[in-house]
Amino acid sequence: MQLFTLWMFFLALLMAVILGGLFWITGRYLSFWGLAGRVKHSRMLRFGLTLLFEVICLKSRMAALAVLHLLAIFALTELAVFLIRRMRRNRGSRRRRLFAGKIYRSGVVPILLTGLFLGYGYNNMQHIAKTEYTVSSDKLSGDYKIVLITDTHYGTIQDPSVLKSAVEEISGQKPDVVILGGDIVEEGTSKEAMEEAFSVLGSIESRYGIYYVYGNHDRQLYTRVRAYTEDELANAIEQSGIEILNDRVIPVNEEIVLAGREDVAKASGRKPLEELLGEADRDQFLIVADHQPVEAEENAKLGVDLELAGHTHAGQIFPVGVINELTGFNYGAYQVGDCTVIVSSGATGWGFPVRTQKHCEYVVISLEKESDT
Repeated sequence: MQLFTLWMFFLALLMAVILGGLFWITGRYLSFWGLAGRVKHSRMLRFGLTLLFEVICLKSRMAALAVLHLLAIFALTELAVFLIRRMRRNRGSRRRRLFAGKIYRSGVVPILLTGLFLGYGYNNMQHIAKTEYTVSSDKLSGDYKIVLITDTHYGTIQDPSVLKSAVEEISGQKPDVVILGGDIVEEGTSKEAMEEAFSVLGSIESRYGIYYVYGNHDRQLYTRVRAYTEDELANAIEQSGIEILNDRVIPVNEEIVLAGREDVAKASGRKPLEELLGEADRDQFLIVADHQPVEAEENAKLGVDLELAGHTHAGQIFPVGVINELTGFNYGAYQVGDCTVIVSSGATGWGFPVRTQKHCEYVVISLEKESDT
């Protein structure tokens, strides 16, 4: 209930910012076109236009995102113009100053910059890069290749062919273990797309198999009308040759143990890791796959060598990732005691078909025997 209240407060604040910003921008445009003084009841016209755009923003998340970017870039433009005027005064020819002033008043620069920025974000969402890390340990007698794929949100905001191409690329690298880190599908995924997602991912060739942990979206917990049941989801995963690790521990081979966690957002909770690990041999290399990057300190104390997670999307929309980094794990590799924590930005984004922070990725972790030197 407290989280819901906080979310509603944030949403109300966001809408208030959009409302005020739109009123300011519409005034700028009416003034530029000379309508502010000529049109009777121009203030009412501004209110009407503002409310119209506010309704559009409420109906479309992408419209709201575009407006927020436009407002931010408008504000930065105003700041830049203020600083330039303070520094340059009346330098330059009068013709240039008049032309620059006209361009400024037209508001075309913020519109162009917003279009370019979101265009970059859209294009960025259509590519999945390979990100590599190396982890060394004296618990290993040989080298291994672990692939982490997380947050594909299949069938929603990214063309499925992008993931299919990445899967072919991954298979060609012959990984030893493939871990699917949750949110492979979501509330917007149809039953057919869900089945296709796991069929595609299940086709990856690997030495020791493909393992899956639930994310907070896979079971469509945030919608009243689900496209598939939890049983249908589990059946599709297992029929694709993928093993579900939901608060389970299995030996991958004689020196690697893999623990898959229930998602921390599940209302029924999950087992404590200490209970889950039981009598697991701490001399073996212990990997924990957890959709959200949580409990890293506890994992380190319990002898976990490697924690793999996703969920954050590295912020996806700038500057969300910067804020995430201030409050916890956001993206990349972190060291917590003797435990390495790797957080993927995910194979796609969520909610918006644009990514303006980091990139879409699959992660390759090279496990190596620690050198004696």
